[in-house]
Amino acid sequence: MGNYPFYDMTLTDNTFIGEYAYSLDSKGRVNIPAKFRQSLSADSQNTFVITRGLDPCIWVYPLEQWKEIENNLRNLSSVKNIHRTFVRDTARYASPSTYDKQGRITLTPSLTEYAVLEKDVLIIGMINKIEIWNPNTLKIVDQQNLEIEPDAYDDLADKIIL
Repeated sequence: MGNYPFYDMTLTDNTFIGEYAYSLDSKGRVNIPAKFRQSLSADSQNTFVITRGLDPCIWVYPLEQWKEIENNLRNLSSVKNIHRTFVRDTARYASPSTYDKQGRITLTPSLTEYAVLEKDVLIIGMINKIEIWNPNTLKIVDQQNLEIEPDAYDDLADKIIL
Protein backbone atom coordinates (compact mmCIF):
# COMPACT_ATOMS: atom_id res chain seq x y z
CA MET A 1 0.00 0.00 0.00
CA GLY A 2 1.42 3.36 -1.00
CA ASN A 3 1.58 6.60 0.91
CA TYR A 4 -1.92 8.08 0.89
CA PRO A 5 -1.97 11.29 2.93
CA PHE A 6 -5.73 11.62 2.44
CA TYR A 7 -6.43 8.32 4.20
CA ASP A 8 -5.24 7.75 7.75
CA MET A 9 -4.82 4.01 8.41
CA THR A 10 -4.98 4.58 12.17
CA LEU A 11 -8.11 2.88 13.36
CA THR A 12 -10.44 4.56 15.80
CA ASP A 13 -11.10 3.05 19.20
CA ASN A 14 -12.79 -0.35 19.00
CA THR A 15 -12.67 -0.59 15.20
CA PHE A 16 -11.63 -3.96 13.83
CA ILE A 17 -11.06 -4.79 10.15
CA GLY A 18 -9.19 -7.50 8.29
CA GLU A 19 -8.71 -11.27 8.48
CA TYR A 20 -5.95 -13.13 10.32
CA ALA A 21 -5.06 -16.82 10.58
CA TYR A 22 -4.01 -18.08 14.01
CA SER A 23 -3.86 -21.30 16.00
CA LEU A 24 -5.81 -22.31 19.07
CA ASP A 25 -3.46 -23.73 21.69
CA SER A 26 -4.10 -26.78 23.88
CA LYS A 27 -5.38 -24.54 26.71
CA GLY A 28 -8.04 -22.92 24.51
CA ARG A 29 -6.14 -19.67 24.04
CA VAL A 30 -5.94 -17.71 20.83
CA ASN A 31 -3.91 -14.64 19.98
CA ILE A 32 -5.79 -11.43 19.26
CA PRO A 33 -4.03 -9.65 16.37
CA ALA A 34 -1.79 -6.79 17.50
CA LYS A 35 -3.70 -4.34 15.29
CA PHE A 36 -6.91 -5.26 17.11
CA ARG A 37 -5.30 -4.91 20.52
CA GLN A 38 -3.89 -1.51 19.51
CA SER A 39 -7.31 -0.23 18.48
CA LEU A 40 -8.95 -1.39 21.72
CA SER A 41 -9.98 1.65 23.73
CA ALA A 42 -8.46 2.22 27.17
CA ASP A 43 -11.98 2.02 28.65
CA SER A 44 -12.07 -1.67 27.74
CA GLN A 45 -9.16 -2.40 30.14
CA ASN A 46 -7.54 -4.99 27.80
CA THR A 47 -10.69 -7.06 28.21
CA PHE A 48 -13.06 -8.61 25.71
CA VAL A 49 -16.36 -10.36 26.30
CA ILE A 50 -16.73 -13.54 24.29
CA THR A 51 -20.07 -15.14 23.43
CA ARG A 52 -21.83 -17.22 20.79
CA GLY A 53 -22.33 -15.60 17.45
CA LEU A 54 -25.58 -15.92 15.53
CA ASP A 55 -23.55 -17.79 12.92
CA PRO A 56 -21.49 -20.80 14.13
CA CYS A 57 -18.61 -18.63 15.36
CA ILE A 58 -17.52 -16.77 18.48
CA TRP A 59 -18.22 -13.07 18.85
CA VAL A 60 -15.60 -11.07 20.72
CA TYR A 61 -16.66 -7.64 21.95
CA PRO A 62 -14.53 -4.98 23.62
CA LEU A 63 -15.69 -4.65 27.22
CA GLU A 64 -16.87 -1.10 26.54
CA GLN A 65 -19.02 -2.26 23.59
CA TRP A 66 -20.39 -5.19 25.62
CA LYS A 67 -21.66 -2.79 28.30
CA GLU A 68 -23.81 -1.12 25.63
CA ILE A 69 -25.14 -4.53 24.57
CA GLU A 70 -25.99 -5.35 28.18
CA ASN A 71 -27.95 -2.11 28.47
CA ASN A 72 -29.88 -2.99 25.32
CA LEU A 73 -30.57 -6.50 26.64
CA ARG A 74 -31.90 -5.01 29.88
CA ASN A 75 -34.47 -3.08 27.85
CA LEU A 76 -36.01 -6.27 26.47
CA SER A 77 -39.14 -7.54 28.17
CA SER A 78 -38.76 -10.45 30.58
CA VAL A 79 -42.45 -11.22 29.95
CA LYS A 80 -42.07 -12.04 26.27
CA ASN A 81 -40.70 -15.51 25.57
CA ILE A 82 -38.70 -14.45 22.52
CA HIS A 83 -37.02 -11.68 24.52
CA ARG A 84 -36.17 -13.99 27.44
CA THR A 85 -34.79 -16.60 25.07
CA PHE A 86 -32.65 -14.07 23.22
CA VAL A 87 -31.24 -12.61 26.45
CA ARG A 88 -30.60 -16.10 27.82
CA ASP A 89 -28.87 -17.29 24.65
CA THR A 90 -26.71 -14.17 24.54
CA ALA A 91 -25.81 -13.84 28.22
CA ARG A 92 -25.42 -17.47 29.27
CA TYR A 93 -22.40 -18.02 27.05
CA ALA A 94 -20.83 -14.60 27.65
CA SER A 95 -17.56 -14.52 29.51
CA PRO A 96 -14.98 -11.77 30.04
CA SER A 97 -11.45 -12.55 28.89
CA THR A 98 -8.51 -10.22 29.49
CA TYR A 99 -5.63 -10.77 27.13
CA ASP A 100 -2.30 -11.87 28.60
CA LYS A 101 1.21 -10.52 27.91
CA GLN A 102 1.34 -12.53 24.66
CA GLY A 103 -1.97 -11.02 23.51
CA ARG A 104 -3.99 -14.21 24.00
CA ILE A 105 -7.52 -14.58 25.29
CA THR A 106 -8.93 -17.81 26.67
CA LEU A 107 -12.01 -19.25 25.00
CA THR A 108 -14.44 -21.34 27.03
CA PRO A 109 -14.85 -25.02 26.13
CA SER A 110 -18.56 -24.52 25.35
CA LEU A 111 -17.73 -21.77 22.85
CA THR A 112 -14.94 -23.71 21.15
CA GLU A 113 -17.34 -26.65 20.86
CA TYR A 114 -20.13 -24.44 19.47
CA ALA A 115 -17.82 -22.94 16.81
CA VAL A 116 -16.17 -26.33 16.15
CA LEU A 117 -12.75 -24.81 16.70
CA GLU A 118 -9.81 -27.13 16.47
CA LYS A 119 -6.25 -25.99 15.73
CA ASP A 120 -6.60 -23.45 12.91
CA VAL A 121 -8.84 -20.41 13.37
CA LEU A 122 -9.64 -17.29 11.38
CA ILE A 123 -10.03 -14.03 13.23
CA ILE A 124 -12.11 -11.48 11.36
CA GLY A 125 -12.64 -7.82 12.16
CA MET A 126 -16.32 -6.87 11.97
CA ILE A 127 -15.98 -3.13 12.69
CA ASN A 128 -17.38 -3.14 16.26
CA LYS A 129 -16.54 -6.74 17.18
CA ILE A 130 -14.30 -9.65 16.24
CA GLU A 131 -15.39 -13.05 14.95
CA ILE A 132 -13.46 -16.27 15.50
CA TRP A 133 -14.18 -19.01 12.95
CA ASN A 134 -13.23 -22.53 12.04
CA PRO A 135 -11.90 -21.90 8.48
CA ASN A 136 -13.87 -24.86 7.07
CA THR A 137 -17.13 -23.65 8.61
CA LEU A 138 -16.56 -20.16 7.23
CA LYS A 139 -16.06 -21.58 3.71
CA ILE A 140 -19.45 -23.29 3.95
CA VAL A 141 -21.17 -20.16 5.29
CA ASP A 142 -19.53 -18.02 2.59
CA GLN A 143 -20.75 -20.46 -0.07
CA GLN A 144 -24.30 -20.34 1.31
CA ASN A 145 -24.18 -16.54 1.34
CA LEU A 146 -23.49 -16.53 -2.39
CA GLU A 147 -27.13 -17.50 -2.76
CA ILE A 148 -28.31 -14.14 -1.37
CA GLU A 149 -30.17 -12.17 -4.02
CA PRO A 150 -27.92 -9.60 -5.72
CA ASP A 151 -30.71 -7.01 -5.43
CA ALA A 152 -30.60 -7.37 -1.63
CA TYR A 153 -26.87 -6.51 -1.72
CA ASP A 154 -27.57 -3.56 -3.99
CA ASP A 155 -30.28 -2.24 -1.63
CA LEU A 156 -27.95 -2.56 1.36
CA ALA A 157 -25.04 -0.95 -0.50
CA ASP A 158 -27.26 2.03 -1.32
CA LYS A 159 -27.66 2.61 2.42
CA ILE A 160 -23.95 2.29 3.21
CA ILE A 161 -21.88 3.50 0.27
CA LEU A 162 -21.92 7.25 -0.32
